[in-house]
Amino acid sequence: MKSSPRSARIAGSILLVAALGVLAAPGAVAHPQLDTDATPTRVHDIQGTTRLSPLLGERVSVDAVVTAERTFGSSRGFWIQDPRPDDDPRTSEGLFVFTGAHTPDVAPGDVVTVVGTVAEYHPGDPETTAAQSTTELVDAEWTVTARGAEVPEALVVGPDTVPDALTATPGGSIEDEPLRPDTYALDFWEAHEGELVSVSDVRLVGPSTDYDELYVTTKPEQNPSARGGTVYLGYDRPNTGVLKIESLIPFSQRPFPSGNTGDMLTGVTSGPVEYDAYGGYTLMATVLGEVKDNGLEREVTRAQRPGELAVATYNVENLSAVDSAEKFARLAEGVVHNLAVPDVVALEEIQDDNGPDGAGDGVVSADETLRRFTEAIVAAGGPRYEWRQIDPEDGADGGQPGGNIRVGFLFDPERVRFVDREGGDATTAVRVERDRRGPRLSVSPGRIEPGDPAWTESRKPLVGEFVFHGRTVFVVANHFASKGGDQPLHGRFQPPARPSEEQRIRQADVVRDFVDDVLAVDRKANVVVAGDLNDFPFSPTVRELTRGGALRSLVDTLPPHERYSYVFEGTSQVLDHVLVSRGPRRVDYDVVHVNAEFADQASDHDPQIVRFVPR
Repeated sequence: MKSSPRSARIAGSILLVAALGVLAAPGAVAHPQLDTDATPTRVHDIQGTTRLSPLLGERVSVDAVVTAERTFGSSRGFWIQDPRPDDDPRTSEGLFVFTGAHTPDVAPGDVVTVVGTVAEYHPGDPETTAAQSTTELVDAEWTVTARGAEVPEALVVGPDTVPDALTATPGGSIEDEPLRPDTYALDFWEAHEGELVSVSDVRLVGPSTDYDELYVTTKPEQNPSARGGTVYLGYDRPNTGVLKIESLIPFSQRPFPSGNTGDMLTGVTSGPVEYDAYGGYTLMATVLGEVKDNGLEREVTRAQRPGELAVATYNVENLSAVDSAEKFARLAEGVVHNLAVPDVVALEEIQDDNGPDGAGDGVVSADETLRRFTEAIVAAGGPRYEWRQIDPEDGADGGQPGGNIRVGFLFDPERVRFVDREGGDATTAVRVERDRRGPRLSVSPGRIEPGDPAWTESRKPLVGEFVFHGRTVFVVANHFASKGGDQPLHGRFQPPARPSEEQRIRQADVVRDFVDDVLAVDRKANVVVAGDLNDFPFSPTVRELTRGGALRSLVDTLPPHERYSYVFEGTSQVLDHVLVSRGPRRVDYDVVHVNAEFADQASDHDPQIVRFVPR
């Protein structure tokens, strides 16, 4: 990719500016010998009325105005826009010119003639990626024929601009489907790919990310959460106003802002729109508003009352003994202050003592990790928790390579007694036995069917037997298989495939069978199934767990606008769950929002807690 040399041809620039119908002050202009075999065309003819250009692979010549440039990274280039739009709302007037690692020598307001080859850029393998493509010009040469032209006005996007429906669902690729920008949100954004758009005074629906991204919504009344986000209530019920924002402004001139869910991005933010495999359609800001702090506070749950047992679940995000003292302290503060010192904590994402640094070294013990965590809880003013867990086989449970991720329990021995029965290890399956008092575990703690194919390369569930005020309570800690490999909501295949779901459904079936074994001995047994299930309340995974009514999902007891524990791409959603059998009485459940909505996080998950009186 190269730019052409420049020479002065003022008269030629005036003719081109007049042809484009823009106002410009001619400056230094250039007319190098561009490819004379290129076909003269217009931007909207390149973009066409579907997602794929009808001129794909052709060498074309196009006249337009530069609207923005990307001068950093490995995907540099500039956007152009035709100031003379056609009357077809399906055809975008904007286009990206890709220059690779070469910094383009153009500026907004330059009138250019660009010669290039029409391409569709797919992130990853074009044959298999689920991401949509970006129409662009590659192998480009250009000449600046005038400077100082008026840049086309940005399209103002407000609450009623983007359709409420996300996309058509043809049962395959939507790339060849005619765009219907008045009907579907994804079609709307595609019909404005590469064009300048603007938003004003929009609400952040997720925290700013480590990748310098903001997520806002232009539809604040669609599926609002209780604390300023937007809740995912069904596969066909996303907030279609969610828009990702990145910055084209060099950070040396303007550091990227930090913000929390519910904050406001005030003023005008504008720039061209492009598709990103991570987050979907993105406004690449050349003008970026200011983030106004709306004072979101971390929640604090109530303490348990006399006679109540409090069981929490907390994904502590790859916690290992090599983590900083600050991370341990913050997680400990969450347990002591925000969770009000639960009696039992089911932990997910505990790693071995040297974390990912020791890949393949055979270290699987997490005693140092858990020692540091319990000491941090004491330092934060909490009790001296004890822990129970089972070391996995090296490299067998998935997660971050070398980390030997697992689930485990913390418990307050002054409040609850753990029933220890020897024999539990990485490969021994726990069984439900019967004695005169009811069900008991063959080993405690014990793993549920660790050899079942459902747990291949995945964390195995751990069950512990606890006694509280003379009542036996069985707690199952879970961390189901991740959503890796699922297609995105904003991708080219609609409806998106969810292949990872199959393993979680099998995992749910195994856990439910274990619970059924407990309840077959005592239908009023106290059973808590908790953890990161990596799936939604309306998913087949959760339906499998609750099939037959032996377990009830507590997130369903909350108002819809409070059902979330995790924020992904600007959407508040549930991945963590607590389910209980019919045994517990006076059940009180809370999702404690301390992490997921905040840019400054101790973990990317919010913990949950259930308080109840065992039967």
